[in-house]
Amino acid sequence: MRAVVTGAAGFVGRHLVDHLLSEGDEVVSTDRSSGGPDVLDQDGLAELLGHHLPDVVFHLAGQADVARSWSEPATTIRVNAEGTHHLLAAARRVGVGRVVTVTSADVYGVVTADELPIDETAPFRPASPYAASKAMADLIAQQAHIGHGQDVVRARSFNHLGPGQGEAGVCSALALRIARCEVRGETSIQVGNLDARRDFTDVRDVVRAYRLLAMSGQPDTAYNVCSGRAVSIRSLLEVLLSLADCPIEPVDAPDLYRPVDLPELRGDATAIKRDTGWEPLLNVESTLPEVLDDARRRLSQSSPAN
Repeated sequence: MRAVVTGAAGFVGRHLVDHLLSEGDEVVSTDRSSGGPDVLDQDGLAELLGHHLPDVVFHLAGQADVARSWSEPATTIRVNAEGTHHLLAAARRVGVGRVVTVTSADVYGVVTADELPIDETAPFRPASPYAASKAMADLIAQQAHIGHGQDVVRARSFNHLGPGQGEAGVCSALALRIARCEVRGETSIQVGNLDARRDFTDVRDVVRAYRLLAMSGQPDTAYNVCSGRAVSIRSLLEVLLSLADCPIEPVDAPDLYRPVDLPELRGDATAIKRDTGWEPLLNVESTLPEVLDDARRRLSQSSPAN
């Protein structure tokens, strides 16, 4: 399989490229940070895709920081929604066979306990500008199929974690704060809402899901990529703190709370398992030591100011 991966320099993109290569696929990586076309540059995208003529495009590029979306809502919407439009239009222009677009479980937004676990028929009720931008991207991908007959598969990913994730991810952010404490000899870290419960999947399971969707997913179909199990941020933090080299206490920091935060978000992965056979293989709790070790390594390689 010949694949183009947009956003290939990002956390998930790097893991996806590694997975595709390990499966013997031919991979073209593109990312704005490495000189690739911007997702708002439809002509540049068409030139890239027309040159390589991939069997599938994995569209991961975008603005992925939920907190940043509150301060930069217009940019987030342009990059995530309009960028998806330009990527899909470019793929149509050059005859790409399939596009896997990656949105987010945040599109489901505010849900009640009796609606859990959420399946793909749940309505969109986005609570953040990021979530709204991903809901728009999801609808744009659906319209591409309905209006143009384009082969598009939509992956709605729930929370994921793993080595290499930036501080926009809650587990990696906590791990980096712990690693800084170890280096500086400090005894506390600031934390936000620890009672929130989220559906986490190891990023290496997530990218397996994306490849399987490229191979076996049904056109014009949305798929939850999730474990089906919700765990509290508090429980994950307790594991990380137990691995720390020194005693560290969490300190509540109101400024780390999101303007809107859901008590629990948990998905139903029946559809993706039915159509591709995918299910998570890695236990999230066993991933946390890797996340902390990765945070320590990155901190040791960074400047003393960090």
